[in-house]
Amino acid sequence: MPYQDAAAWVASTPVAAAMRGHAWLYPIVETAHILGFAVLVGAVAMFDLRVLGFGRDLPVQALARHLLPWSVGSLLLVVPTGLLMFSTQPLEMLGNPVFLLKLCLIAAAGVNALLFHLGPYRRAAEWRDGIPAWARLQAALSLLLWIAVITCGRMLAYV
Repeated sequence: MPYQDAAAWVASTPVAAAMRGHAWLYPIVETAHILGFAVLVGAVAMFDLRVLGFGRDLPVQALARHLLPWSVGSLLLVVPTGLLMFSTQPLEMLGNPVFLLKLCLIAAAGVNALLFHLGPYRRAAEWRDGIPAWARLQAALSLLLWIAVITCGRMLAYV
């Protein structure tokens, strides 16, 4: 299969060998990944909770302007560290249903966020009388998706 050749190549790179060969490198990268993910999911969760009605004293758009840069910035840490960890055993990861589910959930969370920003959030300035049900539904879905991503990430250590 074509992905097996690509996975074998990734596993053979010097970076992957270093990740496997140095006792402290993988744990350092994993810690950075978890810290980045904590910032990402924390920022997303705070925004989603606001959309769901918590912290009504905070204007939605002002909170978004504050949290969005943290979310985007954390991706600059999460993505490369995730790829580094993946490089240590790509063939095994691609054969692991929990890892594949995690990737699908991340993609679904990304699509949900994109649809939120292209849809209901475009009218956020008009939310003075309450946040529309569709926006609240997407916020709840976002929280559930990110909780599922975290769960899958933890399960990878045991599956």
